[in-house]
Amino acid sequence: MEAREMAICRSVFYYPTLLRRPLQHQVLYTSTCRFPDYPSKFSKSSKLPLLHRSPRPRCTSSMESPSEGYRKNVGICLINPSKKIFAASRLDLPDAWQMPQGGIDESEDPKVAAVRELKEETGVSSAEVLAETPSWLTYDFPPEVREKLKHQWGSDWKGQAQKWFLLRFTGNEEEINLLGDGTEKPEFGEWSWMSPEQIIDMVVDFKKPVYEEVLAVFAPYFQ
Repeated sequence: MEAREMAICRSVFYYPTLLRRPLQHQVLYTSTCRFPDYPSKFSKSSKLPLLHRSPRPRCTSSMESPSEGYRKNVGICLINPSKKIFAASRLDLPDAWQMPQGGIDESEDPKVAAVRELKEETGVSSAEVLAETPSWLTYDFPPEVREKLKHQWGSDWKGQAQKWFLLRFTGNEEEINLLGDGTEKPEFGEWSWMSPEQIIDMVVDFKKPVYEEVLAVFAPYFQ
């Protein structure tokens, strides 16, 4: 029997789930992010002024420090008993919705920072931590956002390096208060429980790759 050698080379790419985005703003990735338990139709459409081509988020090990020049930050994915995700619209960009997030204080444990930021931004203290991303995820600020935050923070950061945590909401919705706990200036105007697809659809473009990565990691908890 004649022996044959066969070389197989395959490359698999996919587009982000947002097929409604203009083609020039779509980015190729090497892994997929799917949420089969949710409908493919979105309840809202995004009309965002910031449309930038965003690279796939850079990752560093959870045991390592984030990349130099990036502000350390935590993100909070809060789910309710129906496995929908908490999202809120920004006061400065009403059409832009996002999950809660915030900076990490000096020497503060990221998990402690996540619980603190959730309470400061949403008033929620009735929640339990279920999981966290294994790596820091980094995104860059668009030039105009970087310039705005430079004046606001007094520091010139390239972007943010985020550690994300998944929390389950265990309280009553009356606990949710966008005025927060009164220690910080309010950031949000409205809130809603959303599916993963809706979250990705509504977030500003330069954060979408990080959101896709985060929701892919936490996907088993949404099923």
